[in-house]
Amino acid sequence: MSRNAASRHGPATAPSPTGRQAGPLRFNGDNAFHHELKRRVLADLRERGCDPRDNARMYAKTAIILAAFALTYVALVFLAQTWWQALPLAVALGAATAGIGFNIMHDGGHLAYSKRHWVNRLMAMTLDLVGGSSYIWQWKHGRFHHTWVNVDGHDSDIDLGVLARLSPSQQRRPWHRWQHLYLWPLYAVTVLRWHLYGDFRDLLTGTIGSRPFPRPRGADLAVFVLGKLAFFMLAFGVPLAFHPWTVVVAGYAVVAAVSGLLLALVFQMAHVVEAASFPEPARETPHLDTSWAVHQLHTTVNFAPHNRTLSWLIGGLNFQVEHHLFPRIAHVHYPAVARVVEQTCREFGLPYHVSPSFAASIASHYRWLRRMSLQPA
Repeated sequence: MSRNAASRHGPATAPSPTGRQAGPLRFNGDNAFHHELKRRVLADLRERGCDPRDNARMYAKTAIILAAFALTYVALVFLAQTWWQALPLAVALGAATAGIGFNIMHDGGHLAYSKRHWVNRLMAMTLDLVGGSSYIWQWKHGRFHHTWVNVDGHDSDIDLGVLARLSPSQQRRPWHRWQHLYLWPLYAVTVLRWHLYGDFRDLLTGTIGSRPFPRPRGADLAVFVLGKLAFFMLAFGVPLAFHPWTVVVAGYAVVAAVSGLLLALVFQMAHVVEAASFPEPARETPHLDTSWAVHQLHTTVNFAPHNRTLSWLIGGLNFQVEHHLFPRIAHVHYPAVARVVEQTCREFGLPYHVSPSFAASIASHYRWLRRMSLQPA
């Protein structure tokens, strides 16, 4: 968002613990846990001499990932001559694209990359470069998802329309009986849908799912349009100057499928698994009977916390609990922050959900999909 847009519409990330932001749904409950947790986490960062943002490791990591993206793109478009050369390069480019999303734009969009607004803005705009919209993402993910995690009708990230049933409160349709089988290949279409349909649909209708949002204007609209033009030039314009259209379309499909599958799976492992709750608001006066921070604990699950390689590749998003509680702290701090969060949860008698491995989370997601395929609303 532009600085003016940010002042009109509020912060780009999760709300205050009272949930006082646009929308009718409120949070109730004691905020003592959140206040104490923030005090401890910030004190721990100070003691270790760490700045919550503007971390040297983040800048080095950004350079590595962007270099990998650029080199892989050049090799795929200008050097690959055969399918057996192009295929692994397309897979690697898809992984690098997801890496930009996980590591760079995600922190930038959450204002976690730097204390400087323009740096966060620049990092967030890397999403526009690879085909998404940083403006729409800020509303869809930064506001609707991060505020009302797993609340049907409020969290657009669990709304797959008639395609699937992820929450117990969603309507079960006959074809959902097989969703635990057919959803896996469809996850690969996630990014392709954003590129070719989703962002344009949201822009034209002014809604994300069923929720309205302010359409981009001025500088935000310019970034949306120029970002789409830049992406389509990179994805199709330049490659078509060197390869037949069938080869270009096939290469794009592989890149989009790999990045879409990776992005979808990381989200599902954190929220659409057996340990996560799917709260339903009270109908009389819409509210949730927890504070905002406790709501995050009930609806979010860490996975593979000891897998450093995975954590590096996916921008620390295996520490989803920490990310949801402190979205404006750079993800390189999550492993250390996790120790403070877990201890504080234990002391307050609150849940701290952790799945031991990525494979265990995949299995849990499968079982949850199957349960939702059989269980009536």
